[in-house]
Amino acid sequence: MTVNEVQNTTDQAGTAKHRRRADRKLGRTMIGLGAVVGLGLAAWAGTANAATSSGTATAKATPTCSAAALKATYGQQLAGGMNHEGVVIRLRNLSGTTCALRGYPGLGLENSAHKKLTTHTTWGNTWYAHNPGKKTLTLKDGESAEAVVAWTHANTGTSGAVHAAYLEITPPASTQHKTLALPQWVDHGDLAVTALAKHITVNS
Repeated sequence: MTVNEVQNTTDQAGTAKHRRRADRKLGRTMIGLGAVVGLGLAAWAGTANAATSSGTATAKATPTCSAAALKATYGQQLAGGMNHEGVVIRLRNLSGTTCALRGYPGLGLENSAHKKLTTHTTWGNTWYAHNPGKKTLTLKDGESAEAVVAWTHANTGTSGAVHAAYLEITPPASTQHKTLALPQWVDHGDLAVTALAKHITVNS
């Protein structure tokens, strides 16, 4: 073996040894980076889960207002030309705690013996007010939500007119209703109602 061959063999051995050291160092570096990334992802996941849990807890914290928690009353009485008539209905939270309402109240007509009469309810705009749309309303104890109910009465006792004595008001997501006196003739039992809102502006 020549001097050059010995030198090349020595250089190659040194280079291989140096590469092994570099590979081990690189491996340790990659493991360290992997651990850091892993910790970062774990921390992010923990934060995301905590945020989701917090949001879920907040959403579940406000129960829907039950019929028993609400008091139904009338607000402004509405009248106008072309045989139109209506009224503002209010649902007041008397539960002692905060609860929520969203959507439209269910409506039904009853006669003087509290027998249900044929009733057709349309959701949306009414003769007296534009529909505010469905929104989640958070009602503190003592606060109210309102909606506008409207109907027509062509003539007392005409064919197709329903002679009502009471109005059933069912809060959204409830199977129980409140009852208010409503001694009115209602054409074909047709009622129109807006979604519930904290306040609805009535057309003048």
